[in-house]
Amino acid sequence: PPQWGLEIMHCRSVHTFGMRFALDLIWLGRGGEVVKVTRGVRPRRLAACLRARSVVEVAAGEADRFLAALATSP
Repeated sequence: PPQWGLEIMHCRSVHTFGMRFALDLIWLGRGGEVVKVTRGVRPRRLAACLRARSVVEVAAGEADRFLAALATSP
């Protein structure tokens, strides 16, 4: 569902081979801070962030909503 995300721990790269829809990727650093956002990663692509320690995968177009929720959470 669009309102859900999947966090993958200990991850610095993602592939979308076999996916049927695009993703937004929110890359998180060691302390959980956002270090990069990659929007609209289409199927059959690779994306990476060497500074990241984990990534949150969300449906394309949903990254801003997730970032806003992160900014308002305690």
